[in-house]
Amino acid sequence: MKIMVVGGGGREHAIIKKLKENRRVEKIFCLPGNGGIAEDAECVQISSTDIPAIVDFAKKTSVDYAVVAQDDPLILGCVDELNKIGVPCFGPDKKAAIIEGSKVFSKEFMKRHNIPTAAYEVFDDPKKALEYLKTAPVPTVVKADGPALGKGALVCMTREEALSAVKEIMEDKKFGASGDRIVVEEFMTGPEVSVLSFTDGETVIPMVSSTDHKRALTGDLGLNTGGMGTVAPSPYYTKEAEKAALEKIILPTVRAMKEEGRPFKGCLYFGLMITPDGPKVVEYNCRFGDPETQVVLPLLKSDLLDIMLATTNGNLKDVPVEFSGGAACCVIMASKGYPEKYEKGFEITIPDDVKPSVYVAGAKLEGLKLLTSGGRVLGVTAVAKDLKTAIGEAYKLCEKIKFDNSYYRTDIGKKALAALEKEV
Repeated sequence: MKIMVVGGGGREHAIIKKLKENRRVEKIFCLPGNGGIAEDAECVQISSTDIPAIVDFAKKTSVDYAVVAQDDPLILGCVDELNKIGVPCFGPDKKAAIIEGSKVFSKEFMKRHNIPTAAYEVFDDPKKALEYLKTAPVPTVVKADGPALGKGALVCMTREEALSAVKEIMEDKKFGASGDRIVVEEFMTGPEVSVLSFTDGETVIPMVSSTDHKRALTGDLGLNTGGMGTVAPSPYYTKEAEKAALEKIILPTVRAMKEEGRPFKGCLYFGLMITPDGPKVVEYNCRFGDPETQVVLPLLKSDLLDIMLATTNGNLKDVPVEFSGGAACCVIMASKGYPEKYEKGFEITIPDDVKPSVYVAGAKLEGLKLLTSGGRVLGVTAVAKDLKTAIGEAYKLCEKIKFDNSYYRTDIGKKALAALEKEV
């Protein structure tokens, strides 16, 4: 089979490495990919949002199957256009991808179907939003309606921060047209858990839970990022929380999407807050999370391609989906200064014995040299029998990798470990 993966970060690298385990895979193209992914797939310099060029490439190369892994192409309808030329895909069509494409849609969808989430207000006029926030309770959360590379939700601890967030998103257009509308949400408390789920629109199979670390700096300090590290499984996702999430959130969401004529096929990501009142939805994503994928897929024992094909063909209930009983930790090695200004172009040295554990997010090839080219550069993942061992192994791997201007948090999984020890 010839497979095309649309995207170019650490998530796509993790997906590609897992797909390569299937013997039927003879060729993988990655559009656009990156310098590190080039070791595992043929990278083609087509932007993930250039849908006509993607379709044209798929047609010319007789691609058998496409994995549309990134949010923007899904929201733009990449799956719809590939289906038109007979290319089956992993990922939702445009009608279903709106669950991530519009925060306003997803909040109103949850309200319609009584799915637990934070109380909210929607604004398309910055003046009205600013007026509301002069008296609204704080802390609060201000979210851009559209996609914003995982950085469109601003947690505001003070009224000044909330007013500033509105100006940044709606008036300064920090996230472009994604900030034409905003959602102002009640501030929820509790640990966050990510639950990625395979679904064919009928059957839904949740994957191993995980916990992401969004803040840039050690100690949960600094700005929000696309994710600085992850651990799986999440100790906060207890049997009780899992049961409640399945019954009140996961199954009702998939059923309701079908009822509304938007059957969801692919990976549906549930960002949950485990509040004192039980799990509530923080956000939906219409694809694998990044860097959650880098800890969830290494724990998958079953064949990823078989599962993906089953979500496309509607027979997910007939395919085994098993995960190992161990744990995984992913530490993101970033460029110092991320998510703001940072230098790039530094050579990356990864020992051969470490390469199987590394997912490349932001790097380019110059001749035979791999150079940094992004804020998040590498995801370094270790799998072990328990979380403590996995965390220790991940940091040992990081120490073996060298590039100038590198930075990583030193406390990935620290709170999760403390929560586990509390249980014991």
